[in-house]
Parts: sequence; structure tokens; C-alpha cells
Amino acid sequence: MRSVSAILISTAVWFAPPSAQAADPARLMTYSGIFQDNYTDVVIKPFNARGTERLDYVPGDSSAAMLGQLRTQKNDPQLDVIIMDVTTAALACAEGLVEPLDAKLLPVIGELDDQARSSGGACGPAVTYDHLVTVYDSKAVVPAPTSLKVMWDLKWKGRVGLSAPPNIQGLALTAIMAHADSGNWKSADGAFKALRELAPAVQTFDPQPDGYTLVLNNTLSFASGWNARAQLNRDRSGGRLGIMLPTEGTVFQINTINLVKGAPHRDAGLAFIAYALSAPAQKAFTERMFYGPTNATAVIAPEAAQRTAAAPENKARVIPMDWNEMIKLRESWNQRWRREVISAGGR
Repeated sequence: MRSVSAILISTAVWFAPPSAQAADPARLMTYSGIFQDNYTDVVIKPFNARGTERLDYVPGDSSAAMLGQLRTQKNDPQLDVIIMDVTTAALACAEGLVEPLDAKLLPVIGELDDQARSSGGACGPAVTYDHLVTVYDSKAVVPAPTSLKVMWDLKWKGRVGLSAPPNIQGLALTAIMAHADSGNWKSADGAFKALRELAPAVQTFDPQPDGYTLVLNNTLSFASGWNARAQLNRDRSGGRLGIMLPTEGTVFQINTINLVKGAPHRDAGLAFIAYALSAPAQKAFTERMFYGPTNATAVIAPEAAQRTAAAPENKARVIPMDWNEMIKLRESWNQRWRREVISAGGR
């Protein structure tokens, strides 16, 4: 028969709280696909190899879908850290779904550039920079295009893919077109008029699995996209995927990294955020996947840096759009896309 003390010890171990179980990893949710593959290789694995904390990658879909997960789990969080686009993260912050972060809590925030520190507001800072591009089939589209106007050519009818809001690609495209039309990215009536005219040529307003794949498998000739993923897909396709940074300009896309409110592994989550923002992690991911670094002390190989949003020639094309101001327009633009643009498609 077991002694009373043995039973008590066994019971104590059995009912040990999750925080006492060192093997129980923290959980990061962010983008699936090639982002997951590359972020796991150069950021997650080195973090886990340190042997102090562990983190599992939970693949998400769009930022909007990830926000939905946070809302569903509000009273019983299952995630610790989340990386999402800045406009969606602002909603999570306003709803109390993620925690405020500052340099007192995480000293590494002091190494970030000014935009990275301010873009997340009171909550998580920027962890990557990117910019909007148009991708195209370089075999079919000759000569290489330089302007968004090429997509309005009737020869490409049914061969265009746009990611409509709530995907922020649609918001970014609208801002670029508004700025080109009026000089003011917020004054979007002209942009919506042009988008309505383009709508009948659009095959899909929700490219699945993504626009890069649909161009490479001959489903589309043009698609909206982000530079970092486009650069990686161009390399993998041997140059088949073309990338246009249009004369109309581009906008920065910012992803922020956030600590989930009530995170079950808060200390490990904070440790990972500190690592993800550090110069070594930022350098590794930039050189692997061409996202612009947010840590100002990261020294990036020149051949990689020139292909990122931080390259001087790319930054020179960025229109003066403020994502904090975009948040105020987001819902009205979402509605206008549904009423005026998507409804005009397929005619």
C-alpha cells in the first residue's frame, strides 16, 4: 500500500498548475504559408534553442480572422503572442485584447526606430515593415508595366485579382489611387470611381490561396500583393513572377507584435517578443524574407536591404499615409468597397 505522503506528492504533481509545467510552450499566432516556414526557421527555432523558454507557432489566416480568434478567447485566452497588421492590432488594443507595452517593460523597444515605437500606439510595436506592390506574369505582360493603369486595359479582363477589404491590401490600394488622383490619400471619391470601372475585369476580390500563386499557375495575370512575399516568390519562380512598384506610389505595411491580455504564459511571451525585436532576429528574418527591419541597430546585408521597404528608392515612392488616420476611415471604406466596387464586378 502506498504511504499517505506518496499519495500527497503524486496528487501535487498531477494538479500542478500549467505555469509550473516547464514543458508547456507559449503560443504565437500569426500568418501561415511561407511566412510561417521562414519565420519558424530563422526566429522561432533559434529562440527555442536557447533552452530557457519554448514557443509553438499557431498558423493564422488574415489579421481579421486572428482578431476574431482573440475575441472568441477573450475570457479564456489560449494564445500568448500575436503578430498582425497595424490597423487590426489597433482594434485589438482598443478592445483590451492585448496588453500595453513600453520600453520600461521591454528595454529592446528603445532600439526600435521612431515609427516602430509609435505605430502600435499603447500596445505592441512594429516588428516588420513591408510595402504594397502589384505582381504580374512576366511572360505574358510585356513590356514590364510601370503604372497601375495597365490593369484597366481590356486585354486583361478577367485576369486581375484584388484583395478587397477587410484585407488591408484593398485599403492601401485605395489610398494610393486617391493620392494619385487628388494629392490627398484621404480624398478617395476619384479612387472609388476608378475601382468601379476596373471591377468588371476583376476575376476575384479574394485570391486564394494568394495572388502570387494564382499568377504563377496561370489563373491571373495581375494581383495586388506585398513586396516581401513577392520577392521570395520571384526568386522561387526563377523570375516568372514580376513585381511592379507603380509610378502612383506605394504605402508602408506594418505588422505589430502583441502580448495577449491574460496570456497563460506571459513571461515566456514577453521573452519571445524581446527576442523577435532584437537585432539578430530582425537581421535574420530580413535577410531571409525581405521584410524591412524595425530595430534601428540591425545591420542588414546590402543585397537584402535594397529589396526591402527600407531601401531608399522604395521609401521615396511611399505616399504620406498615416495608418492611425486610416483606422478612422477603415469601416467607411470597407462599406464603399462592398457597395460600389465588389457589387460592380463580373458584369
